[in-house]
Amino acid sequence: MDEAKASFPSLRQQIVRAGFSGAIFPLEDESLLELFKGSIDRFALIAWRLRDHRRVLDCGAGRGMLCAILKHLGHNVHAVDLPYQNDLITRHGIPFDHVNLEHDPLPFPDASFDGVTCCQVMEHFVHSHLPATREFHRVLRPGGLCEIDVPNVASFRNRSRLLRGKNITWDYEKHYLLAQPVTYKGREFYPDRHNREFTGAELRLLLHYAGFRQIEVHPIRSRRQREGLDRVRDIGTLLRDLVPAWRKTLMAIAVR
Repeated sequence: MDEAKASFPSLRQQIVRAGFSGAIFPLEDESLLELFKGSIDRFALIAWRLRDHRRVLDCGAGRGMLCAILKHLGHNVHAVDLPYQNDLITRHGIPFDHVNLEHDPLPFPDASFDGVTCCQVMEHFVHSHLPATREFHRVLRPGGLCEIDVPNVASFRNRSRLLRGKNITWDYEKHYLLAQPVTYKGREFYPDRHNREFTGAELRLLLHYAGFRQIEVHPIRSRRQREGLDRVRDIGTLLRDLVPAWRKTLMAIAVR
């Protein structure tokens, strides 16, 4: 299938077929299978928005699921992150650089990429999100796209927890009260927790300060990929997603 001509539903289905065929990740790895099933809407939407942007940098690539999907679709993909559980990046031979996005500049010249992605990363930042976002702007060519997705602080899950007297963040004792910082080049970081979730207005403001234009921010649907009778469980997700403001993820797309 020509990705540039595919509709979004057909592109999503193409990714699903590739995932369940073992072309993207080893099916025996339960954690990768769960990651794929739970994030398929987000990954497919990113791939759709980047369908005409062939050279892509994934910032904070993690285990490399998005990188592997984009490479399978024919993109020229590069990845940066801390050197931790980057197994799919290694498996697919994707060029990788060790970068702490909160501290290090990106090791690429200006205007090196057609697209930059940063998925479920900035909520882990301790320090300002602006230097990294300015780096995304710098390495994009004019007209290139930046995609950032983050947790929606106003999601149904968070509203429900607050109404029940619970915090929206991670376990207080383990991740905040007793957490020890990671020291990197003289600065302290707490990457193993959400340090801040976002509103749509905040995400838009961040991209504005970084110099981007044509900024779109949307709460996105987040269906889990289910098969057979298990699809009955999609009803709860569909009901939640009927109210966009309650969706769990915000996605921003902006132009360099």
